[in-house]
Amino acid sequence: MLIRPRVPEDLDACVEALALVQAADRYPVDWPDDPAGWLRPGDLTGAWVAAEAGAVLGHVGLARDTEITRLFVVPAARGRGLAARLLGTVRAAVRGPLELEVSSEGAAAIAFYERSGWRRVGSGRAGWLNAAGEPALVHRYVNP
Repeated sequence: MLIRPRVPEDLDACVEALALVQAADRYPVDWPDDPAGWLRPGDLTGAWVAAEAGAVLGHVGLARDTEITRLFVVPAARGRGLAARLLGTVRAAVRGPLELEVSSEGAAAIAFYERSGWRRVGSGRAGWLNAAGEPALVHRYVNP
């Protein structure tokens, strides 16, 4: 398993991996019109992939040099510590605290972050809708 910076040639494989995650977990809640564009938000300052045998198994982005974004691991590769390794890669690349937001619907993600020592510092309503069609409740976390 190799964790490395994402390159433009990875985007098709990242979209394929994201489709597997979306089918299993509804992340993102709504499939974006431009999934490759969704993986490249305008404030993105870095991105990494977990790759094995030419397949992308996981992804993480860094926005504004402080915020974890677009973190996912394909269902078939879960339980191997990939999310922790991806987060560790970002933490090694960035000085200072990191933040992230997670939807209240992401119970497994919330449990993972809290097990990993991330601390919830606030909650609020997002500008996008959850599975029930209501403004999503998101929790904000900072790294340990």
